[in-house]
Amino acid sequence: MTMATTKHKVAGLVAALMVAVAPMASADPVAAPAGWVAQQAPGYYRFRLGDFKVTVLSDGTASRDLPTIMSKPAEVRKAFGASHQALPVELSINCYLVDTGAHRILVDTGAGELFGTAGGQLVANMRAAGYQPEDIDTILLTHIHGDHSGGLSIGGRRVFPNAVVHVDQRDSNYWLNPAAEARAPANRKTTFRQSHQTVDPYVDAGKLQAFDGATELLPGVRSLPLPGHTPGLSGYLVESRGERLLLWGDIVHAAEVQFRDPTVSVEYDVAPAEAIASRQKILRDAARQGYLIGSAHISFPGLGHVKAERVGYSWVPAPYSVTLK
Repeated sequence: MTMATTKHKVAGLVAALMVAVAPMASADPVAAPAGWVAQQAPGYYRFRLGDFKVTVLSDGTASRDLPTIMSKPAEVRKAFGASHQALPVELSINCYLVDTGAHRILVDTGAGELFGTAGGQLVANMRAAGYQPEDIDTILLTHIHGDHSGGLSIGGRRVFPNAVVHVDQRDSNYWLNPAAEARAPANRKTTFRQSHQTVDPYVDAGKLQAFDGATELLPGVRSLPLPGHTPGLSGYLVESRGERLLLWGDIVHAAEVQFRDPTVSVEYDVAPAEAIASRQKILRDAARQGYLIGSAHISFPGLGHVKAERVGYSWVPAPYSVTLK
């Protein structure tokens, strides 16, 4: 083969490679890699609490411009800026499944169909975690609000057909009461309507049981009254072999500001002053007792501890673990 022939073949090969590479060079440099799916993995997280098995279940996230719905908006904006958090913020909707061996207890049910695609992921994540809606025998509502009780019923049918729903009587007497609805301000009318839509199927089936304040509901599970956000907001203290988990519902909506300043309230509070007093008390108790906290709206899985500071408190997230002890 002559030198000229070799040069000719090399030139041809280079030209062919340039033609082949040209489409790739012009392709979108940020195109999604193969295998990319525009959704998160199933939202569940497991851990043991003594002899109990606990599964945190995500129902989704809801976008909220918190300074517009919280007191002290300038303080709220400053706190989020200092935390490098963009507004509006995505608030997690966390639910908790406690498997005691004798009972399978679901604490809160998410938003169901009330929040559109922002919520309604509870059942899918429950199934991904190995449970079925039919497995749940007890539902404990921290309170009646769309993002906590909305997942009880879909289209007028009970999602959890074998479950008895428990809620503080102050909440059921308020949100399911036509007289209270008639007196309520306009911005609460939707919540009253949604309460009937999602809770009434259990009332009609004889599967709603109201309790009165601090009550031992099941072995290892008792309610703690935390009124203010709603008349009957309840926390649930779960205990097994000396390990304690406090599920406190809507005590905190914005960790970035409400731990440092518990007097910041949200417009959804039925009685803001009472809600502030409940938040101050339970934050103090949680810091002193060292409870593991399960929070409804702190970023999934919403687990951590409350630490007392010189001014207010801080949130210490629980370490993530891939092992189950």
